[in-house]
Amino acid sequence: MKVLVPVKRVIDYNVKVRVKPDGSGPDLANVKMSMNPFDEIAVEEAIRLREGGQASEVIAVSIGVKQAQETLRTALAMGADRAILVIAADDAETDIEPLAVAKILAGVIEDEKPDLVLCGKQAIDNDMNATGQMLSALLGWAQATFASEVRIDSGKAVVTREVDGGLQTIGVRLPAIISVDLRLNEPRYASLPNIMKAKKKPLEEKSAADFGVDVSPRLQILKTTEPAARSAGIRVASVDELIAKLKEAGAV
Repeated sequence: MKVLVPVKRVIDYNVKVRVKPDGSGPDLANVKMSMNPFDEIAVEEAIRLREGGQASEVIAVSIGVKQAQETLRTALAMGADRAILVIAADDAETDIEPLAVAKILAGVIEDEKPDLVLCGKQAIDNDMNATGQMLSALLGWAQATFASEVRIDSGKAVVTREVDGGLQTIGVRLPAIISVDLRLNEPRYASLPNIMKAKKKPLEEKSAADFGVDVSPRLQILKTTEPAARSAGIRVASVDELIAKLKEAGAV
């Protein structure tokens, strides 16, 4: 079984994002970039499937700028077998929209013919949560979203999903698209020897034009603002005063 894992280069989750003075978007100057945390979980799960003898090959794919090579090398250092970089933008501030990403991935899948696609449920930069679902629709494949547990059994994937009311377990026939949630696993750290080995693993470069996909944006960002500063609280002298204040605020 061949497993394909899309990964995205995003601002590191430990970085406090700043907005440009003109409000045109986040300031990426001298900002640390890393693999999207949900995608990292997907890479880990794919590697575990291979280590368990259920997958024969793990392929990492990234769509974006040339600098995404670093993100793919991280996936290779974690244990992916090879990587594909689809260069679809020249500027790191250009975010390729989910539909264009899904169309490019559909082209990659047509070439590679994987049995399973594991992807993060969403990217932490735009929180779209749409690429996996769009890819499933384009391919006509089964899908399972928000996976907290994945088990492969007799040509199908048994997936436990996190839903509003608790957990839901479903079975989907392969080939399938599965988007993963936080509680699926704990991604491993890439060791120094594996980081060195990753430099010799194959990384193929392609372009969006190779798949005939137009990556022109359909959405226009009008303005980006930072969240409003949290207002100061007040002190109360007693429980009765606290309850009175809560009633005034409509919280009780």
